[in-house]
Amino acid sequence: MMKGISVSQSINYNPYIEFNRPQLQISTVNPNPAQSRFSRPRSLRVLSLSVDPSANRNPKSAVDAHAPPLVVVGSANADIYVEIERLPKEGETISAKTGQTLAGGKGANQAACGAKLMYPTYFVGRLGEDAHGKLIAEALGDDGCGVHLDYVRSVNNEPTGHAVVMLQSDGQNSIIIVGGANMKAWPEIMSDDDLEIVRNAGIVLLQREIPDSINIQVAKAVKKAGVPVILDVGGMDTPIPNELLDSIDILSPNETELSRLTGMPTETFEQISQAVAKCHQLGVKQVLVKLGSKGSALFIQGEKPIQQSIIPAAQVVDTTGAGDTFTAAFAVAMVEGKSHEECLRFAAAAASLCVQVKGAIPSMPDRKSVLKLLNFSI
Repeated sequence: MMKGISVSQSINYNPYIEFNRPQLQISTVNPNPAQSRFSRPRSLRVLSLSVDPSANRNPKSAVDAHAPPLVVVGSANADIYVEIERLPKEGETISAKTGQTLAGGKGANQAACGAKLMYPTYFVGRLGEDAHGKLIAEALGDDGCGVHLDYVRSVNNEPTGHAVVMLQSDGQNSIIIVGGANMKAWPEIMSDDDLEIVRNAGIVLLQREIPDSINIQVAKAVKKAGVPVILDVGGMDTPIPNELLDSIDILSPNETELSRLTGMPTETFEQISQAVAKCHQLGVKQVLVKLGSKGSALFIQGEKPIQQSIIPAAQVVDTTGAGDTFTAAFAVAMVEGKSHEECLRFAAAAASLCVQVKGAIPSMPDRKSVLKLLNFSI
């Protein structure tokens, strides 16, 4: 058992059941016409969640009538892709093969993944009132992935966050992020509206591309409500505040982030295990490490690590969204009541499909494809 985690068990998992997207019926209170243009006017505050059975045509659907949603609080970026043969050297100018702007950002990526895996997903974030903000809202919303955007706010005094993604021919990437609204458009104190949805979540995902102060407020509210929270380490490279570490259930770094966080080498599994032990000393009971081509591992304090190898991809086109896909898929599997091993395998299958398509959100796999790959790779 995962110590300290309370997960809804109202969903009986069958790995070969295909999901139809449930239509959420949402109670509303005093809709505010001044809300963001990205919000649906029918649902500005969630008080209760239910599923309309008539909207789900599959009578064998494993989605419970009161399934608590996945809630992602985090960043949304316009990812400006440039395809290059290699990174430029200092003082050098090189030409890119192509350039393209796509919706991304760790928070938006994870929300998109959750929704495409047919689990009710809400995104809490900040956008600028600009073309990039519109691009992201369209990619995530009803006409895109089906993420609920009731808690996305837009501002006119900060640009939408954006990132330059330098994609090399082997699929590896280097990324430079401009925070914009992700870092500067949050209130000093989170509103009751925003905290209400996380308190009613089945699981919450956080990342470090928004201010630590926001993550801390959310994590504390979630902890009091008994909702599990996963913190993806990706984003800022500053030390993680103890106040935040004390309020999360699972810390999820990749091996580079784990090394940076602990100041220890992570080249071998033994070194990774020692670095994770330092995380345990910081108070984190569970650490989910993404190891790239070497797979992943879940470390639970006092227990033997659970390792998962990669599920080989037919081709590697772009690894940009692989980590976010893995984390979100793990969260979906977890809230659906799967075992640790099943969670890791489900996440590995989703990540394998993700790296075969260019772009973060466009590469997020649907549930049918993930289940098909799992069936094929058994």
